[in-house]
Amino acid sequence: MTPSTPATLQLRVDEARELNPLIRLLRLSAPDGAALPGFTPGAHVRVQVTLPGGQADWRHYSLVNASTAAAASAAPRHYLIAVRRDDQGRGGSRYMHQQVQVGQVMTVEVPRNEFELDHPAGCAVLVAGGIGVTPLVGMAAQRIADGAAVRMHYAGRSRSQMAFLPELQGLLHAALHVHADDEAGAPLDVEALLDACSATDELFVCGPKPLLDAVLARTHARGWARERVHFEVFAPATVAAGDHAFEVLLAQDGRTVQVKADQSILDALIDAGCDPLFDCKRGECGVCAVPVIEGDIDHRDYVLSESERQAGKVIQICISRCKGRRLVLDL
Repeated sequence: MTPSTPATLQLRVDEARELNPLIRLLRLSAPDGAALPGFTPGAHVRVQVTLPGGQADWRHYSLVNASTAAAASAAPRHYLIAVRRDDQGRGGSRYMHQQVQVGQVMTVEVPRNEFELDHPAGCAVLVAGGIGVTPLVGMAAQRIADGAAVRMHYAGRSRSQMAFLPELQGLLHAALHVHADDEAGAPLDVEALLDACSATDELFVCGPKPLLDAVLARTHARGWARERVHFEVFAPATVAAGDHAFEVLLAQDGRTVQVKADQSILDALIDAGCDPLFDCKRGECGVCAVPVIEGDIDHRDYVLSESERQAGKVIQICISRCKGRRLVLDL
């Protein structure tokens, strides 16, 4: 569960169409046409989905807004989201692609923003990887509306798989730099991107984990302050090579929970009937932090400092794992 239960809305699907073979756009509005709660660039909603086994679950989707009109998202008449199909996932994206139809009413939490656009003195450098472009569209529109410096580096496997290119070209013109792997023959050159940044520029990065890891590693190597790099990971935790099963001992009640090689500690605890706090499931928010009494932690989050990781006293259970065979948690 989350620390507090957000308010939910019942929204009707007014439009559903494929932007390309992998990405489906959905337009959601109130059935009575009323204005919806406002949001700011970078905000997301959680949408209730149905998994193949029939159980309900939630998925995060960033709100897309390409308008530069004043207060365009203050009391919107609709929310626009884009869903990338993941055939290897648990089934939430397949539900959104294959089962959700125009006219259907869906349960949606009110918008929240954990990826705020601040106001750098220099340029806001937006770095998008694939479907990670969605929260950055609104950031680009806001900077243009404010007359503030902005440029975007948008990377994808091919232009045919990159959503919202026409909208971004109309907004950013020469300030949009498109990188298609199949054209360049290589991934986005992060070093060159950073070479073009001034000391007052700030990065806003959203995309897959390899992109974010590369940006964080290279800005750290250059001595950038962490506050200059704002990010959101646009993917849940995935199984990595060498992941293995292990057990977790809950010190407060003595129970032992088995964690499978392809399962997070969080999901194993939920399956065991526990009720841990969590939110993002991507290692970004810090909500699921749990004290560790014993065990060697494989840290995979983006929350803890290096000194906290070295101390080994806390773990983000949504994404981090055990290097050995046993963890003892203060739960």
